[in-house]
Amino acid sequence: MTDAATHLNFLSDLLTKAQRAGADAADAVLVEGWSISHRRRLGKLEKLERAEGQDLGLRVFIGKRQAIVSTSDRSPATVAPLIERVIAMAKAAPEDPFCGLADPGDIARSLPDLDLLDPVEPAPEVLVERARAAEETAIAVKGITNSDGAEAGWSRTAVAIAATNGFSAAYSRSGHSIGVQVIAGEGTGMETDGDWTSALHASDLESAETIGRRAAERTLRRLNPRKVETCKCPVIYDPRVANGIVRHVSGAINGNAITRGTSFLKSKLGAQIFPAAVTIVDDPLRKRGLSSKPVDGEGIAPQRRKIIDNGVLTTWILDLRSARQLGLKSTGHASRGTSSPPGPSSTNLWLEPGAVTPQALIREVKSGLYVTELAGMGINQVTGDYSRGASGLWIENGELAYPVSEITVAGNLNEMFKNLTAANDLQFRYGVDAPTLRIDGLTVAGR
Repeated sequence: MTDAATHLNFLSDLLTKAQRAGADAADAVLVEGWSISHRRRLGKLEKLERAEGQDLGLRVFIGKRQAIVSTSDRSPATVAPLIERVIAMAKAAPEDPFCGLADPGDIARSLPDLDLLDPVEPAPEVLVERARAAEETAIAVKGITNSDGAEAGWSRTAVAIAATNGFSAAYSRSGHSIGVQVIAGEGTGMETDGDWTSALHASDLESAETIGRRAAERTLRRLNPRKVETCKCPVIYDPRVANGIVRHVSGAINGNAITRGTSFLKSKLGAQIFPAAVTIVDDPLRKRGLSSKPVDGEGIAPQRRKIIDNGVLTTWILDLRSARQLGLKSTGHASRGTSSPPGPSSTNLWLEPGAVTPQALIREVKSGLYVTELAGMGINQVTGDYSRGASGLWIENGELAYPVSEITVAGNLNEMFKNLTAANDLQFRYGVDAPTLRIDGLTVAGR
């Protein structure tokens, strides 16, 4: 594993060569990655792999023209012609009045310690044991008839970014994961479900046994589903699907959608779009957060923001380019790879917990739907129209009564946001998180 100083020295030399070749300005990103993955099914090994790789991206500017090249080969024999090609590409590219590096006064000068790296690489045997424990725990539960497999993985990523405006930074992050999928029932009555956990540090993982038990429980409660009559009713979203509502907010306030005028929230900045009890937070600086980062992809220091504050939309999610188009400042949300320009993207995003328990939300429903799974991408970003396939449990007289499937949940996100109530069971599991949510007045289409 190459140290950060070596990465940054390489990038500094690369940028110097790009300027000597004719670039007015440039930036570069270098990513190195290592991973181990294991998969098993019914006690038999299906995969145990280790992967290592690197990728380099160089972006140059000539006036208001830009071009990008990327490569996995950092040898001098590859880099020299790469610089020549990207300079030629930039000269032929159309002008973009909004492209360019950050002003030197706006770049981050130091990085906060977010504890993103678990320094211990697990032995392959550790991953084998995690997957084994998850699968064996799940299939030991009465009623589980088969397994779709269990997986465990580890990764480490090192990122270095530098630019000719003086920005230079490097950081590393790790990841651990465990997942299992099992089957219950026989023949045409079979149902499948699963569970998984992921964390930057192994010590923050849920236990493999917990994952196995929960996978089994979720699978068994899907057996013998019924269909329901089409109706309008309250819909309660389990936390593992409730975060989709938060993702829809994030997508609608993304700077690219706002500059193009393709968002149903494009005119709602400063408006009340949720009840006053609702707050949504974006926090790139959360310690050990799954989507944390000490600096954004353009060298801007990120910060914690309430994008929805007491129901009011307070900000867009912006990188430099979208901010310039809107006459605003970047919010430090630039995300980038090695082969494309930066673009705005949220980080750790969550809807703050409410004051009531999930059980209380359910008890208040005489007849309605508790959603545990969603399918399809039936969201119209321009109008906010919402229609997704769903399955879950039917609620009768405040109780979860029986499983249901082959249904569709439909509404419009503008109205859905206004009729949302949050429970108090927020957990940080996915990077985008929400507690149990109830949305009143949705259309549930069944038979």
